[in-house]
Amino acid sequence: MKKLSLLFTKDGLQWHISKGKTVLEEAFYFVTEETSPHLVEEKLDDVLKFDDYKEIEVISALNHFSLTPDTFAEHELGYKLISYNAPVDEANEELMLSVNKRFAVQFYYTFPKHFYQKIKAKKLPTKFNFSGEKFLNALTVKNHKEIHINLYHHQVEFFAFENKKVVLYNNLDADSEVDFLYFIMFSLSKINFGTAETHFHIYGETHENETFISELRKFVKNIKLKDAGCWMLDVNSL
Repeated sequence: MKKLSLLFTKDGLQWHISKGKTVLEEAFYFVTEETSPHLVEEKLDDVLKFDDYKEIEVISALNHFSLTPDTFAEHELGYKLISYNAPVDEANEELMLSVNKRFAVQFYYTFPKHFYQKIKAKKLPTKFNFSGEKFLNALTVKNHKEIHINLYHHQVEFFAFENKKVVLYNNLDADSEVDFLYFIMFSLSKINFGTAETHFHIYGETHENETFISELRKFVKNIKLKDAGCWMLDVNSL
């Protein structure tokens, strides 16, 4: 039997169908001026039509989230915490929680209810997760200042670490790679990470974002590229 893995991003849906460690089929869809504004929902409906899945994995990279220590237990405040970062529509968004015990943090995030209901209607074992937690769980972190960047289509998420502890996480939409660079450099200045001392690790859609990487190289010297989208990898692959 097959596993369906779904990744929801700012303006798109990516999925793959696998059996064991073999990817049988994959597809990438992004909303543009030329496509239907309902493209993501239409493509979700298409891939959910099949009945030979044994399980579903859902990763949300939609940047409606809040990061807290994993000891925070006032879950009824989840929507309110998210509202400090992004607009919240409680009637149409499901409140979700992803916990990362390894780094002692957790992510409250929202997910569109109509997508949630379509997926749950399949009545299959389903795991929902936030992209930040999936990314975090895949990382190997050393005892110095590090920035780990995961690049998507018109979107970027990144972690800052110091002494193996999470200092900062953010997930941003951007229309240009210059915007990506501004966000990263601005964040560095806010947490007092010098460009010479900080080690950068870049994952995801590196080919699509070559301008960002070439511009980043002008400011930092310690960069390692890993040309893989973490969302679809086994956590031991990075």
